[in-house]
Amino acid sequence: MKSKKRILPIVLSFADSAKPQFILSILFAVLSVFCGFLPYFGIYQVLLVFFSKVQDSSQISVHSLVPWFLLCVAGYGLKVLFHTISTNRSHHAAYHILKNIRSRLTDKLMRLPLGTVTGKTAGELKSIIVDRVETIELPLAHLIPEGLSNLIFPVIVFIFMLVWNWKVALASVACIPFGVLAYAIVMKTFNNKYDSYMKASKKVDSVIVEYVEGIEVVKAFNQSSKSYKKYTNAITSFKDFTLDWFRSTWPLMNFAAAILPSTLLGILPAGILLYATGNLTPAELTLTIILSLSLVGPVSYFTTAVNSYKSIEYALLDVQKILDLQELPEEKESKELSGYDISYKDVTFSYEEAQAPVVKDFSLEIPEESFVALVGPSGGGKSTLSRLLLRFWDVNQGCICIGGKDIRSLPLGQLSGLISYVSQDNFLFNMSLFENIRVGNPAATKEEVFQAAHMAQCDEFISRLEQGWDTPAGEAGDKLSGGEKQRIAIARAILKDAPIVVLDEATAFTDPENELQLQKSINELTRGKTLLVIAHRLSTIKNADKIVVLQEGTKVAEGTQNELLKACSLYRSMWEAHVGAKAWAASNQEKGADK
Repeated sequence: MKSKKRILPIVLSFADSAKPQFILSILFAVLSVFCGFLPYFGIYQVLLVFFSKVQDSSQISVHSLVPWFLLCVAGYGLKVLFHTISTNRSHHAAYHILKNIRSRLTDKLMRLPLGTVTGKTAGELKSIIVDRVETIELPLAHLIPEGLSNLIFPVIVFIFMLVWNWKVALASVACIPFGVLAYAIVMKTFNNKYDSYMKASKKVDSVIVEYVEGIEVVKAFNQSSKSYKKYTNAITSFKDFTLDWFRSTWPLMNFAAAILPSTLLGILPAGILLYATGNLTPAELTLTIILSLSLVGPVSYFTTAVNSYKSIEYALLDVQKILDLQELPEEKESKELSGYDISYKDVTFSYEEAQAPVVKDFSLEIPEESFVALVGPSGGGKSTLSRLLLRFWDVNQGCICIGGKDIRSLPLGQLSGLISYVSQDNFLFNMSLFENIRVGNPAATKEEVFQAAHMAQCDEFISRLEQGWDTPAGEAGDKLSGGEKQRIAIARAILKDAPIVVLDEATAFTDPENELQLQKSINELTRGKTLLVIAHRLSTIKNADKIVVLQEGTKVAEGTQNELLKACSLYRSMWEAHVGAKAWAASNQEKGADK
């Protein structure tokens, strides 16, 4: 994966108020590094005392050593203290950044065309928003305190040795070129391999989510072995790729990991030679060995930091891909409307540029407080027209107006407030039924929620539940029947009290026992509203002010029930089929009752 965007600017773009925390973390990390030098200075002074009295150790005074021991303890204590503060501040900043990233992502999803969002699987979005973003926290929180410490410390040590004795300085880094060369060879293919690794990982995630979400279908159609085989093949393929990649790098990686921290390979022979030639004192030789050993940790850190950096890079680039998606253009200022009539004017729309239009040159006037229904064979564009009204997508040609204003000129918040939308597949959150209804108006009082539920005919089934209003809806409303779920959704729409109501197959999955209750709730919802209904059950829309017949995205006819029965053969055949189906269902019910 290649990107022209640098990772640090992307991280900082999410930091905003966390930047002071990062600055504090850097400051305390630097202080921790400098305090870390105090023990080395103290040890050097102790060595000087010992080596100066090497002929007669009895002359060494404990009092002369105590200050240096105290300096070592104080230096180490301050190093740990400042490092702890630095890590604490960096964790605060890291979690703040994670919150900002997730907030920006969810806000972005709300402003994207629905087709863009639905074009990505739930597993893919969940992986980015939850899993991928979470991988940023640990390396980001430790990158500043540990990264700075492990960078500044060896640099200062090398500069000190360079000023003190350049030969010692060069000897201390003698092994580094060999280790760097080995890593350079590995890194030549690292980006491509890591890219393939992440793609394989995402594929495994997708297959796992598909397997879990489709487990009901897998069992119902006895596809267990076939589906499980796809699952195991994906995991096995990922394992094989990962092991092949690791095996190909193990020799060089192990060599580099062994040679890079081996500072003694250079410093011991060079130090002994310099001591033998009188260029180093015993105390200085001992200090050079100690300092060279202090480089082992920092150098080893950078051998693992590459992977941490890559995990941040890939997570942020995945995030940035979503944030860079084209949003729906939005006006900022609310517009004054002349009413709540709806007008489709020469609307043409296709989901993809290369595809044939789903809706072609469609025009329709819906007066305020009128009842208009869209009917026709499946795939005719009925639901698409209702969703275009909510601006889930923008039309390719023509325009849609409410109250004389093009909906594209309205802020999305204003447009959303104008329309209550109830579809055949309403999502209920995994919280109480009471809170599910209040989603329609979060500021509503308890009395208003109860009133909306009463109007939607929800009282009967809620009163039968053990926990009543506090009953959890279950994940996606799975604990409710289709009709009960629809009535909760209608109660939500009643509570919203928008002037325009769109019902998209709202009675599609309702059983005969629930249909009367549901029709009563719909009547309460739509009283005094501009109503647009998409329906297959033609008996529910026979009293509409206007019925529009669609076929293959084109308007075939429009009129009242009686007018269409006389003039439109397509509508007449649909009506006859509907009446026949109802008669068949009634006959079966009677037979069942006789038994």
